[in-house]
Amino acid sequence: MSDATTPAAPPRAAGGTNVPEYTVAELSGAVKRTLEGTFGRVRVRGEVTECRPYGANRFYFSLKDEGGQLRAVIWAWSAGRSGVKPENGTEVIATGKITAYGDRSTYQIVVDRLDYAGEGALLARVEKLRKALEAEGLFAEERKRPLPFLPAVIGVVTSAQGAVIQDIRTTLLRRFPSRIILWPVAVQGPGSAEQVAAAIAGFNALPGGFPRPEVLIVARGGGSLEDLMAFNEEVVVRAAAASAIPLISAVGHETDTTLIDFAADRRAPTPTAAAELAMPARAELLEQVQQRALRLTRAGQSVMDAARYRLARAAAELPDLPGMLLNARQRLDDRGERLALAPRALLQRQRGRLNDLAARLVHPREQVTAHRAALALLDARARGAVARIVEARRARLAAAATRLPHPREGVAARRAALALLDNRARAAALRAVDRQARAFARLPEPLPRLEARLREARLALEGLSARLEGASYQGLLARGFALVRDASGAPVTRAAAVTPGQRLRIEFGDGGVEVVEARGSRAARGGPAARGVDQGSLL
Repeated sequence: MSDATTPAAPPRAAGGTNVPEYTVAELSGAVKRTLEGTFGRVRVRGEVTECRPYGANRFYFSLKDEGGQLRAVIWAWSAGRSGVKPENGTEVIATGKITAYGDRSTYQIVVDRLDYAGEGALLARVEKLRKALEAEGLFAEERKRPLPFLPAVIGVVTSAQGAVIQDIRTTLLRRFPSRIILWPVAVQGPGSAEQVAAAIAGFNALPGGFPRPEVLIVARGGGSLEDLMAFNEEVVVRAAAASAIPLISAVGHETDTTLIDFAADRRAPTPTAAAELAMPARAELLEQVQQRALRLTRAGQSVMDAARYRLARAAAELPDLPGMLLNARQRLDDRGERLALAPRALLQRQRGRLNDLAARLVHPREQVTAHRAALALLDARARGAVARIVEARRARLAAAATRLPHPREGVAARRAALALLDNRARAAALRAVDRQARAFARLPEPLPRLEARLREARLALEGLSARLEGASYQGLLARGFALVRDASGAPVTRAAAVTPGQRLRIEFGDGGVEVVEARGSRAARGGPAARGVDQGSLL
């Protein structure tokens, strides 16, 4: 520290007094020169408060403790030259120069370097950062990825001059030789955190043509908390959490813990242990392979033994195949002999069935005789039916004649009914004859006399129809007879039954007239008497 001071400008004496007189600028300059000449470079310990960054490299803040507060400013901060970045609540040791700011009449320290003030401050800062990153989920277990089983390429981020890389190489050569890619970085001091983060990001950004590591090892030997602070920086922790390649952290000794351990996929207590985690031992793998080969051999032998046992049991339960084949061959020979004799036996059976059927067949003459008898029976039944129908119709006609209300009104209806009944009788007889004719037509042999019999039946039916027509009372009236009825329509068959003045109706073949009975003469309406012709008494 320099003790030289710059002489102040001689003060101007005030009139009548010995007190020197200064201008404001002169006094401010004198105070500034006194401070800078008296103190020079100093180291001040305190807590950072009221930190206000201006841009990325300029900071205004205050240092305070239990007894006071000091203004501070950093004009050009950098990670490699100015130490740690000022943050509120961090206890630091500021190295710089005391000066005064005349525009506000304040004094301050122009800081050119900041360092943490002891291990407690460092731990507090690390704990604060850990909680913040943990709240973001960077340390979550679900983010951890499994390590590859046998990585072909291993990337190592560590110092090229330290013993760490030698331990890792020796361990990998002993366990399972593999390819190692070293990314040399500074593991402590200014800028080391940025180099480690850049190495992790660089391994993840390697192009496709370059051998890309399958696992990364970030390693460093033991040291104090200040030596390991590069691995507690936020930039390193975020780079480890963002790595797409599984990462193993091996920083310090077993008792040392850094924030990169929480973000890494696996933590190793030492660099040697990291190499053991990254690559299994070849001797152990060979031993495991031999054990599994032995187990597979024994398991295969057990399966084969079990299969042989099941095959032996199945073979014992199988039937005698040669005997079965001989039996089948014998049955085949037997079936062949029976097949050769089968057509002859079939013909004999069919011939016997034909003989039985021939014996049960009826001779055609007998059939003709039976059909003739049936035809005669049907003829007799038809004639009897026609006779019964004629008699029934005749009786109904006679009964109807007695119930007729008036001869003129019922003659046409009775004639139509009689003709309808006559036609129905003839049609029934003809249908019966036709049925018999069709039955005879289905006979196996023709019947020459059937048509003659049918003609005879038709002639007989026509004769019966003629007789029926002659027996009706209309036929009698047509031959010149007359039917006398009283006023009620009842027939009058005796002259004694007629009283004088009685009204009568006389029916002829072509119509009827109404008359009135009188003694000595009869007056008829509509007849000759009505026209002035006296015909005398009718009864």
